[in-house]
Amino acid sequence: MAWIILFVAGLMEIGWAVGLKYTDGFTRLVPSVLTLGCMLASILLLGLALKTLPVGTGYAVWTGIGTVGTALLGIALFGEPATAVRLACIGLIVAGIFGLKLAT
Repeated sequence: MAWIILFVAGLMEIGWAVGLKYTDGFTRLVPSVLTLGCMLASILLLGLALKTLPVGTGYAVWTGIGTVGTALLGIALFGEPATAVRLACIGLIVAGIFGLKLAT
């Protein structure tokens, strides 16, 4: 169950990271409220998952999910470059996430 909670926390991490782009410096109300809600949910869920998971593994997986998801959405939503090197690096992060999961 902790892994599912951690995964959802990672999704919330993606939500707030991408949401920051839409807040326009926290000058737009609805995107700002949604982004802050994702921030709060992400931290609360991470804390809940870390009751069971090792802190190093949990934190690394949480940030990895956020990093990969945010990078992919940056490519899809904002036209950020999708170079071979960038995609390979994203793949390495995914491999690290799975490695940490298997090691726990």
